[in-house]
Amino acid sequence: MSIKITYFVHGTTTDNEKEISSGWYDVGLSKLGMKQSIDLKNQIKDKKFDVVFCSDLKRAIDSAKLTFEGVSRIIPDARLRECNYGKYNAQSSSIVEPMQEKAITEKFPEGESYKDVKARIYDFLNFLKKDYDEKSVAIVAHKAPQFALDVLLKGKTWEEAFAEDWRKTKAWKPGWEYELK
Repeated sequence: MSIKITYFVHGTTTDNEKEISSGWYDVGLSKLGMKQSIDLKNQIKDKKFDVVFCSDLKRAIDSAKLTFEGVSRIIPDARLRECNYGKYNAQSSSIVEPMQEKAITEKFPEGESYKDVKARIYDFLNFLKKDYDEKSVAIVAHKAPQFALDVLLKGKTWEEAFAEDWRKTKAWKPGWEYELK
């Protein structure tokens, strides 16, 4: 059994441009984010996916549609949502980001922890094992689910996932590869 997963992060949002951490706030893509998603389609045109899953938040759905519509089936799934920052959804990143590593085990007030995100992603991966063996799957989602994949499939600690976050070095790439065995 093996499932190839390529992980894509949604395009830039209007909140990203204002340095706001959206969490579960359902913000849309900015003009730049739309362009990034359209450009991604050309960057990965030689890759084939049996199915595309995306978070059910607007920014991920819109990114998935702009990149994959007409090429692969797109299935929104709430398990792929960003971490719920609770009362800190749609608040300044200068407030939310310093709280994130503490939230590995401790829930955001009225929200969830990163371990809660890990449980959602673990459940999603078990779903893939049942129905998508030997398939090539694309996922379009957010930072927290990507960290959870790093922890679950690459054996990183949460601290390593945070420390090695590509966003810190601006080392974006057109997809991150994972294998589910």
